[in-house]
Amino acid sequence: MSPRVLIIILCYNGVADTLACLESLQRVEYPSFDLLVIDNASSDGTPEVVRARFPQVKVIENGANLGFAAGNNVGLRYALRHGYDYALLLNNDTEVAPDFLARLIDAAESDPKIGAVGPTITYYERPDLIWSAGGMIDWKRGIAVMRANEVDSGQYHEPADVDFVTGCALLVKRAVLERAGLLDERFFMYFEETEWCVRIRRAGFRILHVPRSRVLHKIPLNARFDKEYLAYYMTRNRLLFLRATGAPLRAWLDALLIQDLRTYLSLVMRPKWRTRSGRIGMRHAWIDFWRGRFGKWEMR
Repeated sequence: MSPRVLIIILCYNGVADTLACLESLQRVEYPSFDLLVIDNASSDGTPEVVRARFPQVKVIENGANLGFAAGNNVGLRYALRHGYDYALLLNNDTEVAPDFLARLIDAAESDPKIGAVGPTITYYERPDLIWSAGGMIDWKRGIAVMRANEVDSGQYHEPADVDFVTGCALLVKRAVLERAGLLDERFFMYFEETEWCVRIRRAGFRILHVPRSRVLHKIPLNARFDKEYLAYYMTRNRLLFLRATGAPLRAWLDALLIQDLRTYLSLVMRPKWRTRSGRIGMRHAWIDFWRGRFGKWEMR
């Protein structure tokens, strides 16, 4: 018997991407999986369109934008209630190779201590360019370093242990959910899967990058950090990550005095960057972190 897998696709608008993702999943060569679309109150008619085009797909409407962590937790709880052996988080702006799931399952089943696995994810516009091949955590600097933006020349050819895999495509065992818990909803979006992977490893599980499992991600090649909400969540949640994982003092000093301060001064002082809104997001992030305001950013 093949392990039962629930594939969880979280949506917040982007109906065309969601439909393309679901279409690619129709070609998956694995005998035992179900699809669950979780909708975070999309305004583009995603739930209705998905039900019409893919009536076999289960759709849950949250009624509000719960963010990445809380939205996916709805699906993870569903997986636990319905007895699935694995749950797979999958971004709606992805398309998958037909054998991606079988390769992930084969790797995960090779050792009971393997708790989570992730594929090689490349850019949709540049399938030869790696967006993520897992990553490592530099505890001296308090940063998560993703193996990314490398031309795929076969440098990652065998499954290997990593500190984390991205929530864009992350397969996790039921035992992990029962022992390490679910995503921390304080993060809302960004860093939640990295903190989760730290808990998974501390619970005694391995995390593996599976290079021959392939996913395409429709993230722009020139994605930038200068949007207000991105600067906010990346700044606040990196500090929350340090607190939640008990990072050493050196990591805090590096994050605050080197990384954040340098980024902020660049946004303020460089003439061509002065109009960027990232510095506003960073200021709000620092204030909310020290005041203990987490979850969705509510501008005050």
